[in-house]
Formats: sequence, structure tokens, C-alpha cells
Amino acid sequence: MKRIGILSSHNGSGFDTLVEACENKTLNAQVVLVISNNQEAKVLEKAQNKNVPNFLINAKKYPDENLDEKITNLMLEFKVDYIFLSGFMKKIEENLLKNFPNKIINSHPALLPKFGGKGMYGRFVHEAVIEAKEKESGCTVHFVNENYDEGEYIVQEKISLLEDETVETLEDKIKALEKEAIIKAFNKLLK
Repeated sequence: MKRIGILSSHNGSGFDTLVEACENKTLNAQVVLVISNNQEAKVLEKAQNKNVPNFLINAKKYPDENLDEKITNLMLEFKVDYIFLSGFMKKIEENLLKNFPNKIINSHPALLPKFGGKGMYGRFVHEAVIEAKEKESGCTVHFVNENYDEGEYIVQEKISLLEDETVETLEDKIKALEKEAIIKAFNKLLK
């Protein structure tokens, strides 16, 4: 059974998706570790409630330590096979990338390569999609490399936009689509 580590800065909806898929045997895997850089992150509480080991790692807590090294060492200690970024708002650094090549996965709420890159997350993506008068949007589950949103795609899912689409309606649709895409991507990887 494959072991998944999660990096998350906020609610961790990807954590919810993966834990649920593991519990109902949709995925032959187990979420074994959660790390957040935000002490207010709800994902830490969620992990605790599911008895998943969870850690807060940020510069405030560890001012004189290499955070990349600390995160990498925990992932290695927990023998993680894959790392999923569930709304992790920090750039993935060299040490983690080197130790987990093509093992770090992100879900982006748009059809990359459009609407990707630094600062393009959550509402900002949906606002840009609507402003550009796109006919479709979707999500891309991809491997993480040293550049934002440029890693190789694993799965892309599309939806058509309605004439009167709002940021809120689009965000809700993409969130639902992302759940399916994340599970589809992991099923592909775990074969």
C-alpha cells in the first residue's frame, strides 16, 4: 500500500478527498503524514481527528533551521511514496524535489498552461478565466518541479463555462471536478 504525505496551508480539501478515497478503498493507499506552514490551518485539526501524524513547520517555529530539509526529513522518516500539495502556499524547494522526483503532485484549478504561475491560485485563477472570457476551464493534476505549475500533467479535466458564470459558481464546479481528478490521477500513479 502506497503512503501519501500532504503539504497544506489552509483547509486541506485535497486531504479530505484522499483520506476518503483511501478509507472507502477507491485508492490503495494511506495518508500517513500532514505538514502545514500555517498554525491556523484547519488541515492540522482534520489530521488530528483522523489520527494522522501532523506537524507545523514554519520560520516562526524554527527560525534558525532549514525548513526544506526539515520537511524532507519528515517525509523520508514516514517513508512517503507520494506527496500531495493541498493548497500549499510555499514554493517547493530543491531538497524535497531532489528526494522525491516525480513524486510530488499538485492540483491546479485551471487548464494549464493557461492561468498558471506565481500568484495564480484559488479565486485569482477563476477571476482571470472569467475576465478572459474563456469558453472552458477545468483543473490540471501535475507533477511538481522547480517552476510553478510547469510539471508534467497527469490528468486534465474540463468543463464548459455558462454565459452568466460567476467566480463563485466556477469555483464550486472546479472544486468538485478537482476531487474527481485527484482520485483519477492517483489511481493512474498507483497502478
